[in-house]
Amino acid sequence: MFDTLQERLSGILDTLTRRGALTEADVSAALREVRRALLEADVALDVVRDFVEKVRERAVGADVVKSVTPGQMVVKIVHDVLVETLGADAQPIDLNAPAPVAIMMVGLQGSGKTTTTAKIAKRLSDRQKRKVLMASLDTRRPAAQEQLKILGEQIGVDTLPIVAGQTPVQISGRSMQAARLGGYDVVLLDTAGRQFVDDALMTEMAEIEKAASPHEILLVADALTGQDAVNLARAFDERLALTGIVLTRLDGDGRGGAALSMRAVTGKPIKLAGTGEKMDALEDFHPERIASRILGMGDIVSLVEKAAESIDAEKAQKIAEKMRKGAFDLDDLADQLKQMQKIGGMQGVLGMMPGMGKMKKQLEGANLDDSVLKRQTAIISSMTRQERRKPDVLKASRKKRIAAGSGTRVEDVNRLLKMHRQMADMMKAMGKGKGGMAKLFGMGGGGMPQPSPEELAAMQAEGGLPKTMPKLPGGMPGGLPPGFGPGGLPGLGGPGGLPGLPKGFGKKK
Repeated sequence: MFDTLQERLSGILDTLTRRGALTEADVSAALREVRRALLEADVALDVVRDFVEKVRERAVGADVVKSVTPGQMVVKIVHDVLVETLGADAQPIDLNAPAPVAIMMVGLQGSGKTTTTAKIAKRLSDRQKRKVLMASLDTRRPAAQEQLKILGEQIGVDTLPIVAGQTPVQISGRSMQAARLGGYDVVLLDTAGRQFVDDALMTEMAEIEKAASPHEILLVADALTGQDAVNLARAFDERLALTGIVLTRLDGDGRGGAALSMRAVTGKPIKLAGTGEKMDALEDFHPERIASRILGMGDIVSLVEKAAESIDAEKAQKIAEKMRKGAFDLDDLADQLKQMQKIGGMQGVLGMMPGMGKMKKQLEGANLDDSVLKRQTAIISSMTRQERRKPDVLKASRKKRIAAGSGTRVEDVNRLLKMHRQMADMMKAMGKGKGGMAKLFGMGGGGMPQPSPEELAAMQAEGGLPKTMPKLPGGMPGGLPPGFGPGGLPGLGGPGGLPGLPKGFGKKK
């Protein structure tokens, strides 16, 4: 979402950090470019003006211009103002109210309200163990109520039975009564949308609000709509008691202006962000982490949290035991590849690494997409059980069969085997050392640890990467912090480097 803005701002701020001293003229010239970059990213004009003025007030002071690292001071100021613009602190959905807590979902047609309703229901059910009831109040769009019912069946969340002929206000009353009688903790009300904001829509929303008295009213807005999203947020905020915003399609190729503008225009926090089509592709919106991504500083904290949620700690412990004995086979490597795909794939992981934004073109040239992981998984799947457990039996004829079965080349099979052999040798050597794998990957008797808030804060303050992090060829930081399970991710930080990474990648020519 923020790729274009990230590229522009990183380039502008890099010119400042390379200079030994700064004048007010240098800062003003850079801020003109920042202003242009924000406008091109579809950030609202009023928001851009306020943003630039805040940065200017803090950046042209004597303390900044005469400091030892003036360029870095300006970057920090831009980061801090970005965080303020996005909302300072993360604010999750508030359930601090007597049950059943009503959450009303509003927005235009096509913004993703129904899918987002199901995502939130799954999130509350799985993570917070709340008993959730979903109700569709959309009587206008054909099959809207059936769509929510099907989604409810997919995620294992109850939906209000459909009764033909009822109005949205009647459905909202019935849903609250059913929730009280059924002992539900949360009721999600999926309201109807329109192609555009009109009086009929707003009147209906106001009537539902009066009837259901929702504790939260969340505006679902498509992040790809740019300036229109800001006008939409303003219109809903004037007629309803909005409590927050959910941005959908944050994984799209839009310019990101809506995220920067909506919080500033409405004063309401962005609580959640949709990052894909899957039911678990919903994240808490952390302003500080988003600001770090925009400025190319990475987001190691979110990466560690995602890994802690996705990786099976029990399985990770078993693999750690095998590694200590030097018994790391291709089945274990396949598990590592699958875990990496769960975290977000190659691009997802690298996108959160500090400094990766500046290497965007090199990464694109290296073809580091998820097809690399899928291809390697296909190669392993084409092997027999014996071949996966004892790779030494793989001779030329077997490699040809495996390549044909997986739709790859013999060279790809050899590359995978070399990566596995190097990883296995490294793990075996570490297993013999004092402390062995347990120390390297933070593995204790209880399996994979959950990082403490203090550890996460320290990692973010240091740019996200530990000082002892191993390097990939060309000096690119590799490896990942403790909590990623034994072996880290395939090739990351190991002698094999990233799968498919060209030799000497990252070296200056």
